[in-house]
Amino acid sequence: MNLNSNSKMASAKTEQFEVYQIRLAEMAKALAHPARIAIMEYLLRNSGTCVCGDIVAELPLAQSTVSQHLKVLKDAGLIKGEIEGVTTCYCADMEGCRELSGNLIELMRKATNCC
Repeated sequence: MNLNSNSKMASAKTEQFEVYQIRLAEMAKALAHPARIAIMEYLLRNSGTCVCGDIVAELPLAQSTVSQHLKVLKDAGLIKGEIEGVTTCYCADMEGCRELSGNLIELMRKATNCC
């Protein structure tokens, strides 16, 4: 199986969707795990400050698992990470959070009174 041809096919198919639909899907996928929701809640509660090592203490997960979840959220543009010495400090990316909110509102505007 040639992975490159599959990547091209997936890329071509996403071009048929609106930008907000693609971004909303990416962000929703990033939030599709309860640990990531918990991380977002924690960072939003502490908004305005960067959190360094405290996130692991808040979750019943190993450091490596938390790091993987943080990477997914960062790649989706929902959090920021800044390196400070040997640690990385995280905070909610409010621009990304506003984008998510706006995209959800855009989706819900399309709702009709059915059923």
